[in-house]
Amino acid sequence: MEDSTNMENVSNADKLESIKSFQSTIRKLEKTLDTMTQKGANTTLVKKRLKASCIGLAMLENVWNQKSHDYTLEDLAEARNVLTGLFPSIENSYAKLKVGVKVKNDLFLRYK
Repeated sequence: MEDSTNMENVSNADKLESIKSFQSTIRKLEKTLDTMTQKGANTTLVKKRLKASCIGLAMLENVWNQKSHDYTLEDLAEARNVLTGLFPSIENSYAKLKVGVKVKNDLFLRYK
């Protein structure tokens, strides 16, 4: 994903917030997947985003906490594409929010 030397120069507070942010995103995607499955809706996109978010979290934990993972290079590349594909919508949402709003802070951490 990212060059690990850049990821190692992050404060412990930012590391913790980033991990919490990914965990929150994963919980929300799991709830969304459950709801969509119950309604019989197409879940392909949510499943892709959920997998990519889980891989993103695993990469942060790998670099920052030395936790191992079982993802392949193909998995990592796909996750990177999915997550970077979200940047435009995150940027648009971020731009519409007021300064100091908790959601804006959360979006900033996820985007960072």
